[in-house]
Amino acid sequence: MTLPALTRLGRLAVPEQAELTLPGGLTVIAVRRPGAALVELRLWVPFARVAPASSAVLAQSLFSGTGERSGTGLASALQRVGGMLSAQADPDRLLVTGSALGTELDELLALLAEVLAGAAYPDGEVGTARERFADRLRIRLRRPTQRVLMALRERIYEGHPYATQIPRLPDVLGVHPEDLRALHARRVVPGEAFLVLVGDHDPDDALAVAARRLGGWTGAGAGERLPRIPAPVPGAALLVDSPAAVQSSLRVALPAVRRGHPDNAALQLANLIFGGYFSSRWTQNLREDKGYTYSPSSVIEHALAGSTLVAAAEVATAVTGPALAETLRELEKIAGEPPAEAEVEQAREYALGSLVLGMSTQSGLTRLAGNLAGHGLRLDYLAAHADGLAAASAGDVFRAAATYLTPARAVIVLLGDAARVAAEVGAVVPAAVRGADGHIASENGEKRD
Repeated sequence: MTLPALTRLGRLAVPEQAELTLPGGLTVIAVRRPGAALVELRLWVPFARVAPASSAVLAQSLFSGTGERSGTGLASALQRVGGMLSAQADPDRLLVTGSALGTELDELLALLAEVLAGAAYPDGEVGTARERFADRLRIRLRRPTQRVLMALRERIYEGHPYATQIPRLPDVLGVHPEDLRALHARRVVPGEAFLVLVGDHDPDDALAVAARRLGGWTGAGAGERLPRIPAPVPGAALLVDSPAAVQSSLRVALPAVRRGHPDNAALQLANLIFGGYFSSRWTQNLREDKGYTYSPSSVIEHALAGSTLVAAAEVATAVTGPALAETLRELEKIAGEPPAEAEVEQAREYALGSLVLGMSTQSGLTRLAGNLAGHGLRLDYLAAHADGLAAASAGDVFRAAATYLTPARAVIVLLGDAARVAAEVGAVVPAAVRGADGHIASENGEKRD
């Protein structure tokens, strides 16, 4: 049997949606997804300039009880409607996610409103949440991937709040219930917050339910703005010493553009061709041709204060230098030579297909709508972005790569056994070694052949 040809994707269709801003400042966006048994929500509360330790423990303790019921009582009430609510925090936001049976939207939002207006942060519950998070943090800080990420952020975001996104353990242990109550009153407020609701509902009806349950959410506090992130400043590669490590963690950061920037679509395609999917050049080089690593990848990270392209690979210690050299060689190639039309077309089809797949599930649609809302965009943006991807030529992709992906703009951070890899890294690029005490132990300022 002959397989039929693949159907070319048409213009991206955006689901039915409606929007309402409540008196307290909360913007509610309701999106219809026919056939969904559940309703899903994402609440984005601006949380810039909140200390990482405080935001982390607050997120862990948010649903530990209110003035009306205990944490167990909240969990029981959610269970009765087939629901769940949880929270997490980052330097931009406090993010609440949740779901319930589609017929129970009213009760789900009533419980959410109860927590937003009256989270109690009981002493015993906060202590338990604090210790639990501290245990997870201890484990997290032992992971090489986490340690190299921390070093990379410190390097590229120096002087910016994004530089220290992981809290220090003593700071976590120093958070007390009264601190969280004060922080909640000051910052868990509806002004500039967004709530996205996705389910099989009439969007206007969902907005009416939200207005009834959350219209009374008020707060005198206000969010804060972060400065734009600094442009990555190239310099000597930073090698963080991890004695006896059996592999090295390689990270390369490059400048990127915000979602609404005219270069965004072309840069996304350039990134895909370089390292953004399995058929990328970097993957073919390091994995298929050389066998240096299992799955290298590069991604454009969009945060409120700016966007950054980060390439990541875990490589065997013995091939750290060669893997770095091949990485820079691939950057030189994509920034210095126009890509083939077929290569651009393959990346384009992948990008467009990924957009469709991202909207094909209820959770994916909710995540997309919530993330875009936090950046001041709506789902309509996705249709415009798809048009941009479809229209980008090989010349556009080459210009974007030459502007943003040149090795001269790269910031390089590695974590590995310095005694074994420092010389070979220094043979590729100037490198500085940071010892276990956090200080620069040695520096090689000359590139060797």
